[in-house]
Amino acid sequence: MDHHQHHHSHFIDPSIVTHERGLWAAKWSFVILIGTGLAQLIIVFLSQSVALLADTIHNFGDAATSIPLGIAFVFARLKPNRKFSYGYGRVEDIAGVAVVFLILASGCFAGYEAVRRFIHPEKVGHIGWVAVASVLSFFVNEGVAIFRIKIGKEIGSAALVADGYHARIDGWSSLAVLVGALGIYFGFPAADPLMGLLITISILFIVWQTGKEVFTRMLDGIDPHILEDIDHIARHIKTVKDVWGVRARWIGHKLNVEINIAVASDTSLAESHDIAEEVRHQLQHHLAHFGSAIVHVDPENKSGEERHRVNKHSHDDLPEHSH
Repeated sequence: MDHHQHHHSHFIDPSIVTHERGLWAAKWSFVILIGTGLAQLIIVFLSQSVALLADTIHNFGDAATSIPLGIAFVFARLKPNRKFSYGYGRVEDIAGVAVVFLILASGCFAGYEAVRRFIHPEKVGHIGWVAVASVLSFFVNEGVAIFRIKIGKEIGSAALVADGYHARIDGWSSLAVLVGALGIYFGFPAADPLMGLLITISILFIVWQTGKEVFTRMLDGIDPHILEDIDHIARHIKTVKDVWGVRARWIGHKLNVEINIAVASDTSLAESHDIAEEVRHQLQHHLAHFGSAIVHVDPENKSGEERHRVNKHSHDDLPEHSH
């Protein structure tokens, strides 16, 4: 028996709350980082610091990543329909890919500017203001990082958490700008483009880290510990005799679960339904970021993957095969 998700009695749908939280985080991250980037841009024009330019580009790029995330959370609020029967959660995964490529683009441009300044050095002025801008950028980015990571972990959004770590790298990059400014002050002008290259390397590092997480989810990859938790939750129910075939995947920031359970062989259809409902109910209450569950129920004497295999046979002029 396949048991699909039933409505659970809550005053507010938890998924609505998580979508709104994600949209709120994306919106305020954008506003704060754009404001910081514009302030930095003024100092870049005055100082001609390539390290500060790289950091400013990175901040604008970080702000830009909030746009696809915001769009994704807007789509996530839409209800499933006959064409998109699982809803629009995958838009968040696409946004995660957009985030990765936006970070990569900002890294390439920052690297280009740093190399260009090595070949064609330019005088950097207003060192004090460059230092002030870098310190301001560090504190703003670290604040945005804490904000994004906290909200992202609360709602289970890999894209938002990745964007938070991106902001944290931006903060470290800003400290590198400060080092470059101090280098110039103490008579080492190459410190500025050198720090620009260091920022570029940090950008490429975060591209690798966020890319792994985002593309793993795109390919339905899952942390094995989550599967262990699902198995444990189901086995904790006394009427469940066995658990097998546990599968889960992320759709956006929600976990969708498929699980096979065994019940006593003399259990009625109605009782099996109630047990499956209880499994889903316990998953909802104990599994973080739960979205939906399909629970397949077997009698205990016909449970297990081997019981569901079809032995070798042939039909319709096809070669002998099994399922």
